[in-house]
Amino acid sequence: MKLVSASASPFVRKVRVLLHETNQLEKVDLLDVKTSPLATTDDVKAANPVGKIPALIRPDAPALYDSRVICRFLDARVQSGLYPQTMLWDVLTLEATADGIMDAAVLVTYEGRLRAPEMQDEAWREAQWDKVARAVAAVNTRWMSHLAGPLDMGQIAIGCALGYLDFRHDARKWRRGNDALAAWYEDFSQRPSMIATAPKD
Repeated sequence: MKLVSASASPFVRKVRVLLHETNQLEKVDLLDVKTSPLATTDDVKAANPVGKIPALIRPDAPALYDSRVICRFLDARVQSGLYPQTMLWDVLTLEATADGIMDAAVLVTYEGRLRAPEMQDEAWREAQWDKVARAVAAVNTRWMSHLAGPLDMGQIAIGCALGYLDFRHDARKWRRGNDALAAWYEDFSQRPSMIATAPKD
């Protein structure tokens, strides 16, 4: 199998962390691409008609895309238990929260990097960041007991989301007022899987 990927993508990082944590690295080759919403590469379009990464190319079946679909597939493939049935809805909700943080934060990045300066909309950018701030605060308030439990995909997703905030939006200081989550992330970011998948431009 091949994972259509880019190091800077937090959605790709979710999948890569899962591969590390479930000992599947040797089963999936990374196909690194340089792509963007304004210049989507042919490799990406061939794997995912929506033109987004990650996409998982399988030799005997259609490609899978959307990081949540890929993660569920890879988890089920080796029955690693990152989506435990007894906590499934909590794990899925936490993963969706993390993906929402990533979605909004990536859009803030795109606004600054891909739009011409005269077309950038500061009010729109701040509205996206408000989504990030609300979600981070909600995790800090409601989800710390879950984050303290056994490793699951919700934790991996939150770790990757916070890593992206550090990578692209460090000046926004997401830790301010979120002490419990900041302390959790300080430990979680030291996992070998997180260190090995640290984003790069």
